[in-house]
Amino acid sequence: MYQTSDDIVVTGLAAISSAGVGVERLRETLARGECRLGPAPVEVMGESGHLWGKADEFRAADYMPPLKARKFDRCSLFAVVAVGMALKDAGIDPAVADRKRIGIVLGCGFSGVANSAEFLSGCLTRGSEGMVPMLFPNTVANAPASNASIEHGLKGPNATHIQRFCSAESALFMAQRFLEEDRADIIITGGIDEINATIMRAFKSMGQLHRYGESFGEGAGLIVLEKKNHALRRGAFIRASLTGIRTLGLLPAEYEREGIDRLLGDADPSLVCLSGTAGKLPSLVSRLAAAQLLSPGELLGRSLAMGGIAMVSLLLFLPAGATGLHLAASPEGPYYAVDFLGGGPA
Repeated sequence: MYQTSDDIVVTGLAAISSAGVGVERLRETLARGECRLGPAPVEVMGESGHLWGKADEFRAADYMPPLKARKFDRCSLFAVVAVGMALKDAGIDPAVADRKRIGIVLGCGFSGVANSAEFLSGCLTRGSEGMVPMLFPNTVANAPASNASIEHGLKGPNATHIQRFCSAESALFMAQRFLEEDRADIIITGGIDEINATIMRAFKSMGQLHRYGESFGEGAGLIVLEKKNHALRRGAFIRASLTGIRTLGLLPAEYEREGIDRLLGDADPSLVCLSGTAGKLPSLVSRLAAAQLLSPGELLGRSLAMGGIAMVSLLLFLPAGATGLHLAASPEGPYYAVDFLGGGPA
């Protein structure tokens, strides 16, 4: 599928990751090529030799009272804080904006798993008395987007996508459609994920830990998409334009060359950011040999929705007037290619 755009711009960014809290910490870490992965505790995996990228500098108490923070799961904490950061970066005050025209569409892979495991464990071991009511609202993957919209009073479209390592890109695709269909003027989109010991052990049991689930990461990478005319009317700073999205569901070996041709189209980017398993496709990477490559997952860790961090990384390093390409892939598909054009003051 190929979808072009000429009137959607990026006006805000937010990032929480193992690099730290805020987009400047992410920029500094990537500019230095500093690896923020550390050893995963032996008790988590039952063995040593595994890496993860924990967002250790994130403290919920820096942003809200402890009693309030208790009602959220870790992914929801990331979402509530990162959405606030993204709105501030875009110069949007929800108190005076039309909240019905501001939505949230997030990719989220592992949210709800830890709470579900704890909630169901209590049920199975102690019956109804073991079920903790506070855990239940956060046992679903759409809790982060929902909690963030409630906390910031945003009443526009709200959706969550889970699509393996392309969850954030799938969310971006829907966000673009919502804006083009005039369902909103502003959509906050990207990816939220947490490091989850249950999921890590599941990857290990399936034999995928070193192939696809190596070096887990967590955090939030969000971008504020906005209709260009809306951004111009309020005098927003335009960081970039979203100019196109191409996606494939499958890439069979016998059609790999044709599929890559369709995925890349006539793109001639100066900067390419790789996410998911895109870097494991030599035929894809070799086609982009002339471009500068970014691969944040190698330094910060990976997860199903860390494509949000990758897109923010691309936009942080994309000069005005330059073309950027975000590539994301899952082992069995889908595959996404997202085109950005570096922007500047509106």
